[in-house]
Amino acid sequence: MEMEAKIFFGSLEETRDEVVKRESPYDGRVVSSAPVCGAKDAKKALQIAKEAAKEAKKTSLSQRCEWVLDVAKKLEENKEDIARTITDEVGKPIAFSRVEVERCIETLTLSAEFARTMHGETIATDATRSGKKTTAFFVREPVGVVVAITPFNFPLNLVAHKLAPALVSGNAVVLKPTPEAPLTAYKFAKLFIQSEYAIKDALSVVYGDAEVGSALVASDIPRVISFTGSVPVGNIITKSAGIKKVSLELGGNAATFIDESADLDKAAQRCAFGAFINAGQVCISLQRIYVHKNVYEAFAQKLAMETKKLKVGSPYDEDTFIGPLINEDAAQRAYNWVQSAIDEGARAMLEPKKEGRVFFPAVMADVTDDMAIVCEEVFAPIVSLVKVESFDEAVEKMNDSPYGLQFSIFTDSLENTKRAISDFEAGGVVVNDIPTLRFDIQPYGGVKLSGVGREGPKFAIEEFTEIKSVVIC
Repeated sequence: MEMEAKIFFGSLEETRDEVVKRESPYDGRVVSSAPVCGAKDAKKALQIAKEAAKEAKKTSLSQRCEWVLDVAKKLEENKEDIARTITDEVGKPIAFSRVEVERCIETLTLSAEFARTMHGETIATDATRSGKKTTAFFVREPVGVVVAITPFNFPLNLVAHKLAPALVSGNAVVLKPTPEAPLTAYKFAKLFIQSEYAIKDALSVVYGDAEVGSALVASDIPRVISFTGSVPVGNIITKSAGIKKVSLELGGNAATFIDESADLDKAAQRCAFGAFINAGQVCISLQRIYVHKNVYEAFAQKLAMETKKLKVGSPYDEDTFIGPLINEDAAQRAYNWVQSAIDEGARAMLEPKKEGRVFFPAVMADVTDDMAIVCEEVFAPIVSLVKVESFDEAVEKMNDSPYGLQFSIFTDSLENTKRAISDFEAGGVVVNDIPTLRFDIQPYGGVKLSGVGREGPKFAIEEFTEIKSVVIC
């Protein structure tokens, strides 16, 4: 298996003697490595992108669409290898790694489809008294250079959500992928760069942490910074980016309300899925469940039973649902979260258990609003149940968070459904399913500290283009 990722300065592939090795989160094997990069590399990549953007803008939309679709085709042909690479690097169960590859193919395809339908509009300039009749319209143009910074939890599809819309729009991109999955990003980028439809030098890939990221963000060259990651880093980016567009998909503290009219069996089964998929390492992982007092204990017992059915163990087993957390610190932090909640009076529906980097799912009942386990993003397989007197109380508690990415409600009440859509302070609302539900075709993003801007191919294309207004008198 190929182990070494390489730097892409446009179409130029470069190796380095000094590398950082990546160990499997599951068994500690060295599974990949990446060259050590610094600010100098970031600046070089940006300069290449600056020149490439001039040519990218001139290319036909048909070529750019063929480029993205060609990558989708090549990914289809290599999907098992890519899925295995994801599992090696981040410990995602192989079944879900395959799902991520399939979703990535959809993201690429949707980006090409939406690019073909994105267009400007004519404007009636004589619609106001101060105007006069002209030929007026606006068009969308590429912004130029996009910097894309991506996280570990979806190391393929979240890269696609930035690369595909940006490149199909006629931009050049500098990608800084997560340090946890350099080989996944390298293999994906290579499909773009080696495509027969590729725009020369339109994509560069550099690796690293703060030094590289700071150089990319602070530069005057990029017009858009697209970042998915933590709130603290998002805050730093906002302060250092200067005058440019910043699209941030940050943290979440996803919540749902279980109404007394809900189908408890369905709700328990779906909540177990939403809380523990990808070991809870999802921005919209279900973390808080507010349950009407009349069905609280019944639901808690059903959720515990559903959780017990989930297989925990090797990410290479076909039926594993929960694999390891990304590193030992994350696993220990999860264990500490649970123990702290127990010390504060919460009730563990399942015995807390940790084996190396694998943390077994935790269902915490009798959680109160002042416990840290519901106030902050845990990013681990932990879900908390809070008893509420009414839907009004649930809305108040769900909204009492600095985050607002996605919320949901399980109910048979049309009135509560309409109120949830109106009153939930979140970028997305799901009715009768988990807030972890996301379709790649939809707009995706949050309010408050959960970020600014929207992803999803159509909406990302809007982020990566600018409007030019034209008047012909």
